[in-house]
Amino acid sequence: MQSPLPHTLNLGILAHIDAGKTSLTERFLHTAGVIDEVGRVDDGNTQTDSLALERRRGITIKSAVVSFAVDGTNVNLIDTPGHPDFIAEVERVLSVLDGAVLVVSAVEGVQAQTRVLLRALRRLGIPTLVFVNKTDRRGARYEGVLRHIAERLTPDAVPMGAVPGIGTRDARFVPFTGDDGFTARLTELLAEHDDTLLAAYVDDPASLTYDRLRTELARQTRRALVHPVFFGSAATGAGIPELMRGVRELLPALRGDADSPVSGRVFKVERGAAGEKIAYVRMFSGTVRTRDRLGAAKVTGIGVFEQGANVRRSEVRAGQIGTLRGLADVRIGDVIGVPREGVRADAHHFAPPTLETVVSPLRAADRGALHLALTQLAEQDPLIDLRQDDVRQEVSVSLYGEVQKEVVQATLAEEYGLDVTFRETTTICVERVIGTGAAHEIIDTDPNPFLATVGLRVEPAPVGAGVEFRLGVELGSMPHAFFRAVEETLQQGVHGWRVPDCTVTMTHAGYWPRQSHAHGTFDKSMSSTAGDFRHLTPLVLMDALRAAGTAVHEPMHRFRLDVPADTVGAVLPVLARLRAVPHTPTTSGASSRLAGDIPAAQVHALEQLLPGLTRGEGELESAFDHYRPVRGGTVPTRERTDHDPLHRKDYLLRVVRRTNGGGSRSGGSGGEGAAATAARWPLGRLSPPSAGASGPPAARGPR
Repeated sequence: MQSPLPHTLNLGILAHIDAGKTSLTERFLHTAGVIDEVGRVDDGNTQTDSLALERRRGITIKSAVVSFAVDGTNVNLIDTPGHPDFIAEVERVLSVLDGAVLVVSAVEGVQAQTRVLLRALRRLGIPTLVFVNKTDRRGARYEGVLRHIAERLTPDAVPMGAVPGIGTRDARFVPFTGDDGFTARLTELLAEHDDTLLAAYVDDPASLTYDRLRTELARQTRRALVHPVFFGSAATGAGIPELMRGVRELLPALRGDADSPVSGRVFKVERGAAGEKIAYVRMFSGTVRTRDRLGAAKVTGIGVFEQGANVRRSEVRAGQIGTLRGLADVRIGDVIGVPREGVRADAHHFAPPTLETVVSPLRAADRGALHLALTQLAEQDPLIDLRQDDVRQEVSVSLYGEVQKEVVQATLAEEYGLDVTFRETTTICVERVIGTGAAHEIIDTDPNPFLATVGLRVEPAPVGAGVEFRLGVELGSMPHAFFRAVEETLQQGVHGWRVPDCTVTMTHAGYWPRQSHAHGTFDKSMSSTAGDFRHLTPLVLMDALRAAGTAVHEPMHRFRLDVPADTVGAVLPVLARLRAVPHTPTTSGASSRLAGDIPAAQVHALEQLLPGLTRGEGELESAFDHYRPVRGGTVPTRERTDHDPLHRKDYLLRVVRRTNGGGSRSGGSGGEGAAATAARWPLGRLSPPSAGASGPPAARGPR
């Protein structure tokens, strides 16, 4: 048996941009004695914003891990980006957290990203404290922010103290005790979530001592039912000791089982100085040691976060966060050992990117290097989706916003020495199946030029169901590799967009078994290959989708707009021009609120126009909500990255390549002589007939 592990808490710091996450991280480390001087974001000397680009721009781009100890508990603190363009970084961190601190500015209050983050934290059941930062700033509010939190964030917020001197450098945090009316307010809120406590509140209120309520507060906080709210300033240190005490007492520090089967999750991948992959892993149980084999790879080095640093160790144990070297094929989201019970490895908590752009090198000779660099960036950010267009020799990258595009451009220049340009950013739509459609093509029957039988039926599925591939034929009717080749091609719809939710059933399958000449050589012209199925399937799928019908849907944001009441008349026509659908405005005093839906493609335009329409006083909050059918006008299409199976003749010319000998055929990207061969032989059979090419009936697979 190993020595017992100390209690460990993996804590995330999350917030809207500029609320003070990184400054709070610095203050935690200073209070815990890890660093002697508090770094400043403006000075570029913080512990977690280590990238040159982060220091220059003053924003967090990549999540970073630091650690400290508080009263016998090891805290791994993960600082996350606040800008919505980098929400994918937050996405990955959520899967490894035991608890979180959500930072809110005492000046700005609850902002758009704050709401998005708490919704995700509550959905995952992650215990969360709220820290209201910047109480020393002019304009800081106490009652106003608490009201903001209750209205816009959660009614289950528990203020833990008062702030004398708020809005001045002398602001300090004074915790509530059982003698100042706090007990009654706390009892009412906690009783809403516990029937036993409610009964005691009614029948025997004297039994509800302050100590009992504090115990119940910790229990409900750890179940993510309530959210204690602390106030303070990361700049001055006010309220930080009380917040750290709240982290220790109210959040669930755990002692993992190092002797159980290994279970961990990779939440970040970066590359070292030599280009090697470094995997950040949260261990839920078990122990990984140097030289252990994880799949086909062997762990060559381990680091564990201790007292602010990543320290080289021989093992990483349950509850800890560590770095693993030697895993050449590791990807973000990979499970180490056995999956954690009840947690899906592919679960997503935020919307996917809704924008994309084509990236082009300024020097044509850099095209290969650019693709390699983008591939490495996508390894570090799985929600960056690359689309390689081999026909046009272009790469498209998906994005959350314009700031992310600027960061990608700067990263390519600084880390890879690549100067690139971007085309205009476009919106990523999806294509939904409307009805049911089916199509099939039979082997050795015109117009099918491939040695394969494929039949597909396409049907709509509920939103969010994903793509399900079913077999309407027996699995043993042909080799498994042929089935897999069919699945690989289900990527692009009739209009070129991803088809996210449908059921595809293979209704026909057939092949010709391997045929050989008398001297034992393999004859491709007589034998089915996986390429036959890979090339025939897009033709059949397009016919089935056209028979079913598809509709293009565009991403929609749910927006909330607070503007001066006298500017509503100017704002409404602009919303209409941007194809937004607002609800009836509500007015309170001199302010009006507009809420509704707006196409994602128009959000940036609204952000640009809003200050001029509202004298700079308008506040916009928006987040992806759903997809809506494109209404009116031209249906948007996406340039295809395949060989365009919508146009059969051109498609066949591109994918079928012939040798001058005339008897062999192979799948490929289309070579010289294809057009000439097509002219000599009928379109239905692009291979010249050869003796025995049709094969004896007994050698044919089922149709």
